[in-house]
Parts: sequence; structure tokens; C-alpha cells
Amino acid sequence: MNLIDRAKSPTPKFFKVLRNIGIALATAGGAILASPVALPVVVVTIGGYLVTAGAVATAVSQVTTDNDVMKTLEKFPKGILNEPYK
Repeated sequence: MNLIDRAKSPTPKFFKVLRNIGIALATAGGAILASPVALPVVVVTIGGYLVTAGAVATAVSQVTTDNDVMKTLEKFPKGILNEPYK
């Protein structure tokens, strides 16, 4: 399974929540870094760390797959199993 297949495959619920938290962290860090006012160096450094941590959490969570669903999809040809992913 290549990286694109992993990114498109179903993700477990826990990692969906973790992905959303990572997106929020990256957004908050980006807002701190793009702030139009002069902020202390410590705050800007924390903003950079938030962007990095959020991006890593989002990327790792997105490529985590649900093996139970993948095994079910491998057993049936396309078109037979028409249930939406949960």
C-alpha cells in the first residue's frame, strides 16, 4: 500500500479527533506567527512549535489506517460493499 492509498483509506475515530486537534494547533501557531503586532520572542517561538506539532500530528493521523475495514474491503470486489465509511 503506497502513501496515497493510505491517505485515502478509512481512518479510526481516535485519529480523526487527533487530526482535528493537530489542525487547530497548526492554525493557532500560524495565527501567532502572522500576528501584526510585535510579540515577545518566547511567544513567537511557541507559535513555531505549535505549527510544527500540529503539522506532524495531522500528517501522522491522516495516514493511519483502520485494518478491520481494510480487510473487509479486500475480501469483496468493488461495488459489492456499498456501505459508507464510518
